[in-house]
Amino acid sequence: MALTFKDALSRLENSRVKSTRPLIPPQILQEDLPLTLSAAQTVLQGRLAVERVLRGDDDRLVVVVGPCSVHNVEAAIEYAKLLKEYADTAKDDLLIVMRVYFEKPRTTVGWKGLINDPELNGSFQINKGLRIARTLLLDIAKLGLPAGCEFLDTITPQYTADLVSWGAIGARTTESQVHRELTSALSMPTGFKNSTDGSIGVAVDACRAARSGHVFLSVGKEGLSSIVETTGNPDVHVILRGGAQGPNYAAEYVRDAGQKLAKAGLPQKIMARQLESEDTANIIMGVMLESNLVEGRQDIPNSGPAGLKYGLSVTDACISWETTVPVLDRLREGVRARREGVKNRAKNE
Repeated sequence: MALTFKDALSRLENSRVKSTRPLIPPQILQEDLPLTLSAAQTVLQGRLAVERVLRGDDDRLVVVVGPCSVHNVEAAIEYAKLLKEYADTAKDDLLIVMRVYFEKPRTTVGWKGLINDPELNGSFQINKGLRIARTLLLDIAKLGLPAGCEFLDTITPQYTADLVSWGAIGARTTESQVHRELTSALSMPTGFKNSTDGSIGVAVDACRAARSGHVFLSVGKEGLSSIVETTGNPDVHVILRGGAQGPNYAAEYVRDAGQKLAKAGLPQKIMARQLESEDTANIIMGVMLESNLVEGRQDIPNSGPAGLKYGLSVTDACISWETTVPVLDRLREGVRARREGVKNRAKNE
């Protein structure tokens, strides 16, 4: 039986698309939820401070700490207030950035984060999720606390990036050309995580690529498809996040990563989880901790978020706030020990 033109089109285009819905333009959301002067100052000061650490002009340690992912705004604000109070007391040693992750990569399937599914029930109210995410970032910035986000999607940064002081590209997307191009356009320091198998080669390559200018397709603030030309992001770095073979934060891994960066002509600045080794301490510019109000994790019931325990992660397990404080205290001690080591070496030279 011969196909009609309409039948042919239905088989050629969108044959597996269930539905499409309009997405709010970034500019409209930013007009509805505008950046305030106090928030802008927090974001900019955070960016400049991280840049100074990366360039060796500030000997503090950048600490990106917070929930694996945000699923409850009230709990996130409570955590932010606790973190801000601690950050003020530790500001001479630690540059604290709150981890505020809204998008979660999934190996197969699962909850993709607050932007994608803010109701945690498979309703995928993305416009609502974008509004919630921007509102939360505004509130955290108004507290005077810089925020760090992972950029999983190449469109969502247009909605929130003006409120982010530090960015990350995840292990599953570090090798992606479009994410390297995206990073070349980002206005904040951004780290590339090593690949899921633990290899850092792709992260080093990603840093080299993102430091260069690119021309690529994206979406502009007005919501229209655009051709974007960038100058490159000089403030990129590698994040050692472990891999399939286990952790890779020990001194030998840090040393190896530093050598690879140097060979590639890149600054030897790495985000990892230790400072103790004297010969690698100066390479470590930051650490990342997954921390929440309550220790551990929980599953989201099929029925939705009703019954979830307050302050407990729904993705990867986190340490509790009570455990986080002594960890941060130890990091402060590590920074002071590193300073003392620098002074002693200077005296002996």
